[in-house]
Amino acid sequence: MWLQLVGVLLACVVTCYAWIHRRYRFWRDRSVAYIEPRFPYGNFGTLGKVEHIAPITQLHYEHFKRLNVPYGGVFMLTSPLLYIFDTQLIKTLLVKDFHYFPNRGVYFNERDDPLSAHMFAIEGQKWRTLRTKLSPTFTSGRIKTTMPLVQQVCDRFCGHVSELLRSSDEIEVHDLLSRFTIDVIGACAFGIECNSFRDPDNEFRRYGKIAFDKLPHSPLVVYLMKAFRTYANALGMKQLHEDVSGFFMRVVKDTIDYREREQIVRNDFMDLLVKLKNTGRLEEGGEEIGRLTFEEIAAQAFIFFTAGYDTSSTAMSYTLYELALNPAAQAKARECVRETLRKHDGKLTYEALADMGYLDQCISETLRKHPPVAILERNADKDYRLPDGGLLLRRGQKIMIPIYAMHRDPKYFPEPDEYRPERFAPEAVAQRDSHCYLPFGEGPRICIGMRFGSIQAKMGLASLLDRFRFSSCERTQIPVQYSRTNFILGPAKGVWLRAEVL
Repeated sequence: MWLQLVGVLLACVVTCYAWIHRRYRFWRDRSVAYIEPRFPYGNFGTLGKVEHIAPITQLHYEHFKRLNVPYGGVFMLTSPLLYIFDTQLIKTLLVKDFHYFPNRGVYFNERDDPLSAHMFAIEGQKWRTLRTKLSPTFTSGRIKTTMPLVQQVCDRFCGHVSELLRSSDEIEVHDLLSRFTIDVIGACAFGIECNSFRDPDNEFRRYGKIAFDKLPHSPLVVYLMKAFRTYANALGMKQLHEDVSGFFMRVVKDTIDYREREQIVRNDFMDLLVKLKNTGRLEEGGEEIGRLTFEEIAAQAFIFFTAGYDTSSTAMSYTLYELALNPAAQAKARECVRETLRKHDGKLTYEALADMGYLDQCISETLRKHPPVAILERNADKDYRLPDGGLLLRRGQKIMIPIYAMHRDPKYFPEPDEYRPERFAPEAVAQRDSHCYLPFGEGPRICIGMRFGSIQAKMGLASLLDRFRFSSCERTQIPVQYSRTNFILGPAKGVWLRAEVL
């Protein structure tokens, strides 16, 4: 009996070993350059435990760059991934042949975790339909209507910073900017005055921090959920904490019920979603777009919150950090802001922000050095042969574009560790390959809220630079260290700076 059991176990071990060995031959059998994996983590053994995925992908990128290949293979656990490096190939896959790679492969569970089924994650016709419905909500005209709300938050924010500086000239700007973006999104998306400066532990901020900082699963478990979504869905696995999901579902329901009962119109993001729920139109007598369910509204409100909360606050924090370390660039950005305000009667209008060219360059250079999303992922929706006529990618195969690494390639950005906003002057951009810089993605799945996020960041930074000067202090971390566990490329220990009132 014992001998039979040992024999069965030995047979299982041999079978598993043979399967893993064959799996790790995947790229070699297809004559694709690859990095030798190590079981069980493949080429991502330090992910989440030691470092963020950004520096891992940079090491991989540098390895393949020495080989001068347009793409290269690695393994996440035992699953093969194909890095894409050639910018023309990136353009082809994300734009021209987008219909072969329409999905990000993000985990979602529409049945058990409806908030996870938002536009960033969903796939196929559902995504196309939802994108069509929501695209009109992010036009420049609609964004303009939210600017008075953003301006009010900017004024409260600067007033709060002034109060803090009475007791200490050192402030942690990432925490403060997280409060700023929560107040902006609370006002523009939910019609709620969070006032995170007076009440830093308000519900929006508390649950936002849980959503980002206390993830229910490790990065490797999340990858397994993505790779085996059918099984994970069947097991009822969720991307969000129950209390986070419950809070946002309740807030959205209460907001909708209150507005419909009191017939309140605010011309904000939630108003547009409610119109689509009730009439399928954004305007009375307008084009029929299609109705949204309550669950769809809640999911879009949630992604609007999460995408705008952490990505914008992180980008703004790193911009202040880089300007604090580069006083000449900061002085030039401040003069750009003040000169523009003089031309526009001291008002931060939509047109005034559009005139702040150098501040735009500063933000773009920050997004080059510290892109909030370090990689782009796409899944093949059907078999696809690469344009060189060689490698055939089967349906379900994942490709990855290492944005963080490409942004730091001296081929595209000489002396990449240097902060140089001049890289994004119009003439410099015109001379550079357009697909080596992708902070918002590219193609039909480019970030739908990109314009709103940019406006929010510019208004906040312009308000701060007009009133305060920033410099490094003893607590400033140089270079900044990234969080190991956050999907967003956020700072591990905040961003401490010295500030003084001008």
